[in-house]
Amino acid sequence: MLNIESPVLPLEGRCQCGEVRYRITELPLSLYACHCQECQKQSSSGFGLSMPVKRDALEFSGIEMKLWKRKAESGNDVFCHFCPNCGTRLLHESAADAPVVNIKAGTLSNAKWLSPVAHLWVSSAQTGTVFASDAIQFETQPNSFKQLREAWLAKYEESGV
Repeated sequence: MLNIESPVLPLEGRCQCGEVRYRITELPLSLYACHCQECQKQSSSGFGLSMPVKRDALEFSGIEMKLWKRKAESGNDVFCHFCPNCGTRLLHESAADAPVVNIKAGTLSNAKWLSPVAHLWVSSAQTGTVFASDAIQFETQPNSFKQLREAWLAKYEESGV
């Protein structure tokens, strides 16, 4: 069994310059790595970490974020929020004012405990990418995130969170 570091609430994060800050007051709903080409571009890396959280468990402070809207491969709109000073993307959502938003987990002040339960768009993963043996894998986008949420909750129930 893995020794899982438990997240301590509230979780806090910020953009690179520190002008936009946030707090998460409830355990996130999941954590996954997305290997689509858009996340690779957005993160300037091999994947992006997305952490779904309830909007009402999320508090922002500092300067107002900028919004950029783009079309996902599915044809749906994606609303991307970022710091107007340093350009760090802090969250994205599938619909304006959605009840659940995706925090870009690399912006957390303490990201050491992060361990994704799933990998999406593995068909686009960069050569040499290694996946944890217990991680759920999807060739593209899953039809539902229910399995990811169940795996996430099971992970933290086992660790006593």
